[in-house]
Amino acid sequence: MPTDHPQQNAIQTLPGPNDILRSELTNGIVALSRANPNSPSVAISGFVHAGALFDPDDKLGLADFTAAALMRGTQQHSFQEIYDLLESCGASLGFSSGTHTVSFSGKALAEDLELILSLLNEALRQPTFPGEHVERLRTQLLTHLAIRAQDTAEMASLVFDKLVYGQHPYSRPEDGYPETIQAIRREHLFAFHQRHYGPRGMVIAITGGIEPQAAIEATRRIFENWQNPDQPDPYQLPPLQPLDSIKREKITLPGKSQADLLIGAAGPARTSPDFLPASIGNSILGQFGMMGRIGKSVRERAGLAYYAASGLSGGPGPGPWSISAGVDPENVEKAIELILKEVAHFTAELVSDEELSDVQTNFIGRLPLSLESNSGVAAALIRLERYQLGLDYYQRYPDLIRAVEAEQILEVAQKYLDVNRLAIAIAGP
Repeated sequence: MPTDHPQQNAIQTLPGPNDILRSELTNGIVALSRANPNSPSVAISGFVHAGALFDPDDKLGLADFTAAALMRGTQQHSFQEIYDLLESCGASLGFSSGTHTVSFSGKALAEDLELILSLLNEALRQPTFPGEHVERLRTQLLTHLAIRAQDTAEMASLVFDKLVYGQHPYSRPEDGYPETIQAIRREHLFAFHQRHYGPRGMVIAITGGIEPQAAIEATRRIFENWQNPDQPDPYQLPPLQPLDSIKREKITLPGKSQADLLIGAAGPARTSPDFLPASIGNSILGQFGMMGRIGKSVRERAGLAYYAASGLSGGPGPGPWSISAGVDPENVEKAIELILKEVAHFTAELVSDEELSDVQTNFIGRLPLSLESNSGVAAALIRLERYQLGLDYYQRYPDLIRAVEAEQILEVAQKYLDVNRLAIAIAGP
């Protein structure tokens, strides 16, 4: 008697159109929800379009500063009262700022969902930016920047972004510089918040022990009356001028025992058809197993690096596709030479059937693991909406991954990682 294929059954249990509820509120907020009947808790995740792209040049770090201050006090609750409320029911809520958006996430027992949503609503709409807390935050931000200035990996990253992105907004650090953080006053936080925080383009996902319809209705009750007629449209990125030659720069940090390298260029956006082949190719190049081919060549065989790996940051725009390595300062040139040799090989020949098959199996196997928690599912729903992947994306995902061919990987590698048009950033003694 025929039985269902176990893998087919596993795919059917992934989030899909049959169990994800999506609703658009009248003010433009998109709410998504999926139930997990076996869980007593809920997770929320989401974003608003108030990221660092909106920072003025003389106040870089303003979006980050504003997001960090949202929960330091609201018109209804003081800083202490907010944290007492959260602690009393074992809940959490927090914000983080990025290039395009400010993200939020939280957890609570299902019965405390209304409390979390109400606190989120207050923080997003009615922060008071108390002066004492603003100054405390400024001290923390400046301390972080002082630490960054002595971190070889962080400084290599700053140099790399300038080399790759030039005049493009992606060249600017989201956390700013000491002088720009010093220039930010409390009234600038108010003005940034008033202009950029609003419902248009906001997305919120709620997953866990609650019926999706009830979760959407709770969101509607609390957020649907939010309006901000001054809120600008999401930031439109200008086109990026790709590198036309090797660009190299070193920043010297005296007294360091390690040098950090970043080698690469701008990669595909998450919405590009190049993204999945690039992502699988990147895993073969410098992530899979012990950091892929790069790790095997530079770290294991040659013993030139403390770590060596590659990364692909596909977001709304052309995030970096880069190889990073931490090396003994005396081995910098040897490591660069070996990395460029591996990139040249990667952009000249097809990956092997075995490499491709191993990474495809890894990608497909990792997906259910990433969806085991309510938070993982909430974050996954946010990705569906942010990149317009379709509610059936996770159910199509295994087939999409299996459909990637070695020829596609070679094509995107040649397109984005031309060895004659890369940035090389070095920070060390």
